[in-house]
Amino acid sequence: MSEYLKAERSALWREELRKAMKNKDRTAIPRVKMPEVDPAVRSRNYDEVNLGLTEEMAVNESHRCLDCVDPTCISGCPVEINIPKFIKNIERGEYLEAAKTLKETSALPAVCGRVCPQERQCENSCFYTQKLKKEPIAIGHLERFAADYERVSGNISIPETAPSNGKKVAVIGSGPAGLAFAGDMVKLGYDVTVFEALHELGGVLRYGIPEFRLPNEIVDVEIDGLKKMGVKFETNCIVGKTISQEDLKEAGFKGIFVGSGAGLPNFMNIPGENLIGIMSCNEYLTRVNLMGAGDPESDTPVYMGKKVAVIGGGNTAMDAVRTARRLGAERAVIVYRRSEAEMPARIEEIKHAKEEGIEFYTLHNPLRYEGDDRGRVQKMLLQRMELGEPDQSGRCRPVAIEGATEWMEVDEVIVSVGVSPNPLIPQTFTGLEVTSWGTIVVNNDTMQTADDYIFAGGDIVRGGATVILAMGDGRKAAKSMHKHLSK
Repeated sequence: MSEYLKAERSALWREELRKAMKNKDRTAIPRVKMPEVDPAVRSRNYDEVNLGLTEEMAVNESHRCLDCVDPTCISGCPVEINIPKFIKNIERGEYLEAAKTLKETSALPAVCGRVCPQERQCENSCFYTQKLKKEPIAIGHLERFAADYERVSGNISIPETAPSNGKKVAVIGSGPAGLAFAGDMVKLGYDVTVFEALHELGGVLRYGIPEFRLPNEIVDVEIDGLKKMGVKFETNCIVGKTISQEDLKEAGFKGIFVGSGAGLPNFMNIPGENLIGIMSCNEYLTRVNLMGAGDPESDTPVYMGKKVAVIGGGNTAMDAVRTARRLGAERAVIVYRRSEAEMPARIEEIKHAKEEGIEFYTLHNPLRYEGDDRGRVQKMLLQRMELGEPDQSGRCRPVAIEGATEWMEVDEVIVSVGVSPNPLIPQTFTGLEVTSWGTIVVNNDTMQTADDYIFAGGDIVRGGATVILAMGDGRKAAKSMHKHLSK
């Protein structure tokens, strides 16, 4: 049993809960803490770290919800889930109804309950956070509980769909933006086909997020629900190569949604970056998550370094360094040019990484790499940094400390310094306006491109973004396309 679970069931926690319930003071109920697998155990396997809430925990946490007259949590959710409604269903013990409420607006509730940064969105907008200055309702934990309860029960509800309107729409990419768009459009009666370039569905949910954070089984169940609603999927189909924009038109598709993501990795372009053993985070995670490269018997094995450095401070960097630990790294290090306070990764991901023995070299930045006589990376020169004035992102700009450098021995380096949009669609489709960054220009209110029958959302529009923001784009695009095609 994890330490968190022990704490949840401690006499102290129960006594605090008893007093709060007796006094009918919901605000005095202590916030639930998610049970976790022990770090010493989980850092050596791919089992999911977070264990989910028990029924008792979920019901007790649901009692904290004040059912606000003006539920600001909803406006903080990019897909506008009716949060008070689903939480009150949990409070009444109507867990399947809670799951059904989630599915009214979210195509991927079990996914979002695991990877959505609620602390920056719905929970940050919670009355507890904004007015009471207390810990918010654990909305993400409750979302996961309801979705998981439904899945385990076997009574999985399929949202109702309108009668067919005879109109076909195409979706490019089966990531979160495409899946959210497809779910809303099929509900409206459209004939929806999703085209996926890879051999497995899910996009970044499949290749970019390790199973210790998001098990493939969860992604499979969510996609299976869309299939049962009527969404069609075609894998191994690269739009722009396998089939063209003109092919889609000739096939009778009246609208196209582009959700092809940001799969083009960025590098730092510093000396030695082409040495063996240095790769992008995209390649590393895709090979491990999608192609089973962590298995030495794999057809495409990945090198398993013993002294691994990951350059970057986002969630993807945390995923990579924790994966390296699970693949046998004796020393796994995050190298980040700003301080920990500026890291874009979720607080939970940073916490989990530290618990698993990951070292953090903040305020350091690579200058160059050197290799051995075989051309394999052997060490890297790090520049010490300090924080200067805030930049456009609002974070303090890192400034080099003159003469302050040090060497670090490494045998594998994973570069996670951002991604650029997949260039294939912008390069092969006509009628689109593209920025200098390679993103597709859209009307932010409608997600419509310069070509009025093409809509786009997610990372192909935003650059790198979160799963839930991509889903919000997909929902907004579906609403707009439906309006456009209904004229």
